[in-house]
Amino acid sequence: MSEKWTTANIPGQQGRVAVVTGANTGLGFETAKALAERGASVVIAVRNVEKGKQAAARMTGDVSVQELDLTSLDSVRTAAAALRSRYDRIDLLINNAGVMYNPKQTTRDGFEMQFGTNHLGHFALTGLLLDRMLPVPGSRVVTVSSTGHRIRAAIHFDDLHWQHSYSRAGAYGQSKLANLMFTYELQRRLAEHGTTVAVAAHPGLSSTELVRNSPAALRLPLTALAPLITQTPAMGALPTLRAATDPTAVGGQYYGPGGRFEIKGHPRLVTSSPDSHEVAVQQRLWTVSESLTGVTFPVGAGLQS
Repeated sequence: MSEKWTTANIPGQQGRVAVVTGANTGLGFETAKALAERGASVVIAVRNVEKGKQAAARMTGDVSVQELDLTSLDSVRTAAAALRSRYDRIDLLINNAGVMYNPKQTTRDGFEMQFGTNHLGHFALTGLLLDRMLPVPGSRVVTVSSTGHRIRAAIHFDDLHWQHSYSRAGAYGQSKLANLMFTYELQRRLAEHGTTVAVAAHPGLSSTELVRNSPAALRLPLTALAPLITQTPAMGALPTLRAATDPTAVGGQYYGPGGRFEIKGHPRLVTSSPDSHEVAVQQRLWTVSESLTGVTFPVGAGLQS
């Protein structure tokens, strides 16, 4: 595989429908923009419709806006119903939106904000749209994780919503670990269908608004060192775009920047933590996620591996 993969490597996307969450800014914007430029019909699913329309106006191609607030399961269901009514097929679902290092907050459904937004909201959206993808050869669910899945990261089944204590980094790590575990378990369940696959990606350290809630002790050094240690949102979107469009990508793979420590660089295959591959934990997380969201998937239980 090329070590200098860029948007020039994206095959033509004519006739394909792509839904990208959180695409009014940052990584999601660059992802949606690149797919639209290559011919896809792109839906940017965003909380603020007006900002979404402004973002769509800056893109070239067929781009529409769908209201989606991942902090509300009612909004997720409404958005999924609207997308299902508009499209008979969905080729790409890119679970990109996310929050990071929030002060302690909960979603409208009472979930810890980072776990609820980054994992449970996307889990529900994927489950509600999956039957529009299963009949489509080459369709993909791409979920954006982070190197943060290695930092103070575990699935705290005894306190998923951090009600007894709260760590911004720990809660973020849990949500990003959940993103990977969801991808791997989803791929296991999809394998027997032979059409849709699940792939993960991470952007390295990209200069986006996502770090605005970081503690000052972390945010200030990042700001000062940004030119040296971060990459642009356009570069940070490349692992997601490769996971979504590279003809050689297969289910269960994980893409990230190819530079040192996976901080920056052109996208390549990377590995995730040993914890992320714990099958029993993946399956327990899946069961809990179904219970919390009330969403069940049109695919059976995965085989043990």
